[in-house]
Amino acid sequence: MSRKETPEINAGSMADIAFLLLIFFLVTTTMNIDAGISRKIPQKQETPKIDVNERNILEVNINKNNDLFVDGKTIQQKELKQLAIDFIDNGGGLDINKLNCDWCQGLKISTSSDHPSKAIIFITTDRLTNYETYISTLDILNSAYTHLRNKLSVKLYNRNYESLLEDYKKTNNSDKSLQEKIKLIRDKYPLLLSDAENI
Repeated sequence: MSRKETPEINAGSMADIAFLLLIFFLVTTTMNIDAGISRKIPQKQETPKIDVNERNILEVNINKNNDLFVDGKTIQQKELKQLAIDFIDNGGGLDINKLNCDWCQGLKISTSSDHPSKAIIFITTDRLTNYETYISTLDILNSAYTHLRNKLSVKLYNRNYESLLEDYKKTNNSDKSLQEKIKLIRDKYPLLLSDAENI
């Protein structure tokens, strides 16, 4: 009995097809780009030591167990926003130009911050703190500033701060009147967040 040879399949064109499919999928696939945190790391500068009154600093400590300590007391994350708002908006004193905060609606407690331009929130973390806890804490503190800015913007311009920012971006950052309004609100509630890692 004679054996019949099986015909060979020409695989030369298979490599071309596989290569074309690979190129097709590379070209048509979209990549997700993580937005990250929109904060710039400041340049190292030689700055003179500034004498800051202790009452103008709100310390937020995150330990290795991801517990929050604010001014020596353990708190829940949900309490942090209101504590930050009360601290920033206290208006219990004068700014560097010896002017009152006439837009502040705080309780003017003598043991809390003098003025929003002096209210510094200082975050310290342990090396073993979860990154998620740090980011969510930072997000809560940023939302406290946004809340105060929105409130002031509604009072001054009958629209919130975030809508001013959106409209300003739509004009490709060219509308001078919106820019002045945004600057005024940022000057009245400057973002004074400082963070460091414990050693």
